[in-house]
Amino acid sequence: MSHQDTIIALATPSGSGAIAVIRLSGPAAIALVSENFKSVSGKDLKQQATHTIHLGHIVDGMKTLDEVLVSLFKNPKSYTGEDVVEISCHGSTYIQQEIIQLFLRKGCRMASPGEFTLRAFLNGKLDLSQAEAVADLISSDNEAAHQIAMQQMRGGFSSEISRLREELMNFASLIELELDFAEEDVEFADRTQFKELIDRISFVLKRLIDSFAVGNVIKNGIPVAIVGEPNVGKSTLLNALLNDERAIVSEIAGTTRDTIEDEISIGGIGFRFIDTAGIRETEDVVESIGIKKTFEKIEQSQVTIFLFDAAKQIADLESVRIEIEKIRNKYPQKPLLVIANKIDVLDDMQLAEINTTIPDVLLLSAKTGFGIEQLTETLLNLINTGALRNNDTIVTNTRHYDALIKAFEEIQKVKEGLETGLSGDLLAIDIRQALHHFGEITGEITTDDLLGNIFANFCIGK
Repeated sequence: MSHQDTIIALATPSGSGAIAVIRLSGPAAIALVSENFKSVSGKDLKQQATHTIHLGHIVDGMKTLDEVLVSLFKNPKSYTGEDVVEISCHGSTYIQQEIIQLFLRKGCRMASPGEFTLRAFLNGKLDLSQAEAVADLISSDNEAAHQIAMQQMRGGFSSEISRLREELMNFASLIELELDFAEEDVEFADRTQFKELIDRISFVLKRLIDSFAVGNVIKNGIPVAIVGEPNVGKSTLLNALLNDERAIVSEIAGTTRDTIEDEISIGGIGFRFIDTAGIRETEDVVESIGIKKTFEKIEQSQVTIFLFDAAKQIADLESVRIEIEKIRNKYPQKPLLVIANKIDVLDDMQLAEINTTIPDVLLLSAKTGFGIEQLTETLLNLINTGALRNNDTIVTNTRHYDALIKAFEEIQKVKEGLETGLSGDLLAIDIRQALHHFGEITGEITTDDLLGNIFANFCIGK
């Protein structure tokens, strides 16, 4: 793939709409559009200043294709660092294709997925982690994911990594210098200061690595499995949380025979609720498959909600407690919220008995909505969003996480080497490896395969 030619793509979603934006980038972008654009004021597009907008018509010979607005962004002051032209036309799919086909005939090439952002990276407008944040920003569907992507796109994560890399590189150069004077047995790198730097880098890397546990669930949504016996109100609870009749509600036990999923945002965090088939002994083949899927969904979930019918099971709370303990013992690392549903038909004495028998139970009526707000607050409290509120760097990208793990391992080797008095040449090897992994994150070190994998996940036009 050449990055010296001029590319074109639809920058807005495909399909009909009020308007569409067609983007061109490359050395011939302005000249090509100028040849096929008739300004209403008679201006020559090639002579106009950057960051200006012009009204006119796109023409193909004697044929007028559409009345458009043309926006100019001259290099290097553009998204890609090249000459960029954006054509805002009417949103007819016919008009969109006519304009794109016109410029393809004139010498443009269709852009590959993410190629505009790839050119921005290659031209130094973004580092690699910022470029990846563009894709995260486009796909963000809740406040928290949006906030993290914006913070990363502004360079919060990459600047932190770059500072550590620069400080480590300065010491690495001193260690390398010592190797040139090995026979004279001199130390240019102060070992005490170097150890302090390694400790500081280790602390920052550990914090970033630990943040991935929060960042990953925020980015992808937190799966919450709603489980319990048939007819305890799981589907009613899902509908109450979603404020929509998403699941079928019936007095007939076993109505939900498959899992039903939907996602909502609570306090800016995405939660994916999964209504599962009721857990019970059954000879129904289809229902049995649904119950098997229930346990699979519990395995996959971050949080489990165990729901029981307080009105029906008040006479046998001990059995409920035993079922709760079974789930806790089977999934000891998974947060479990226990909810007593249908409390609207119970008296104060019965509610007190539930609280005594089952500690930390949440009292709720999915039918009336009582307790829903407390449930959502409890779910939010399970997620450590302190770093998000403090605007700390949170890692959400698996590639970054892997590179941080590898860098941390190499830094630990350097730390052990300093403590055991390892020779400078061996220290230098581990330092170079750590620098390599830092560089992989920000893009100082890349391969064609790496770039191909990253930008293949972008949409065309971005």
